[in-house]
Amino acid sequence: MSNSVPDSQSGQTLSTDAATPSPPKRRLSRWIVWLALGGMLIGAGVAFRSFWLVRPVGAGPAGPHVSRAPFEHAWTQRKVLVLGLGDSVTAGFGAKKPSHTFFNRLTRNPPDEFPEMQGLCLSAVLPNMETDNIAVSGTTSLSHLDTIRDHLPHQDSKTFGVIVMTTGGNDLIHWYGRKPPREGAMYGATLQQAEPWIRSFRKRLGQMLDLIDERFPGGCQIFLADIYDPTDGVGDAPSAYLPAWAEGLAIHTAYNKVIHDVARERANVHLVRLRDTFLGHGTHCRQFWRSTYCRTDPTYWFYRNIEDPNDRGHDAARRAFLIEIARVLPGALQKQP
Repeated sequence: MSNSVPDSQSGQTLSTDAATPSPPKRRLSRWIVWLALGGMLIGAGVAFRSFWLVRPVGAGPAGPHVSRAPFEHAWTQRKVLVLGLGDSVTAGFGAKKPSHTFFNRLTRNPPDEFPEMQGLCLSAVLPNMETDNIAVSGTTSLSHLDTIRDHLPHQDSKTFGVIVMTTGGNDLIHWYGRKPPREGAMYGATLQQAEPWIRSFRKRLGQMLDLIDERFPGGCQIFLADIYDPTDGVGDAPSAYLPAWAEGLAIHTAYNKVIHDVARERANVHLVRLRDTFLGHGTHCRQFWRSTYCRTDPTYWFYRNIEDPNDRGHDAARRAFLIEIARVLPGALQKQP
């Protein structure tokens, strides 16, 4: 049936059929709207997955470039003990095989070493080197003091010590919010609550370093790492599948300040900046708009337990330690009798 209206001027009846969309056209318009909305939702889901959930590990070398120049000649003929101390990072948890832990890669190239790193290890420049790694996975700084006191023997005066050490990380992350916070397991604490524990950490770290000096009468150089941040400086613990921790980043920063201060105050203690090395390789590694984004390698360097490096992370950690050791140790050894 045709729709019509009277023309007030001519008195003729005008058809309105042309002005009224036909049912098929209305249905087509609705489909276009629904398809557009569906496409937007799918696109948003793909973007969320790509930038918040997908964390590619990548393959091949990881971490900063190591100069070959310092490794072209031996640093000393003295007997040197390279000692690993601390937690699971130094113990090697998260590496695919024992030869890929940062401590083992630091001291000797594995059989499947990357070509660029062949010959860049401590055994190449310390011909009379021995190694001992007494780091223990899952331990905190409280137990590290006990380990040094009870399990690090006095060395003879002919032995020079090179100590690599990671401590404090488990103090922060244990027990993942499953228990009330306390010293040595402060996850979920407020900064005010943690302040006495932070002061205790400073005192305890000083005691550890004093004991190490005492056990090496022939001299030693200590390479102490700060604590990396799996959230890439954002502090959003849920991105690492952990309970929200409002003041976690502030406490992490305070702990790192202790490590930085202690390293600055002691001539034979040298800071290894694992935090800076790992920024951009945590839970936000795919988010290109962040200042920490690494365009050349936007990959994830953490093991599935969050608190340890994965295989590529261990490669990056040994490079960070090796760069600092190569900067300091040749000159320090020349000053020794």
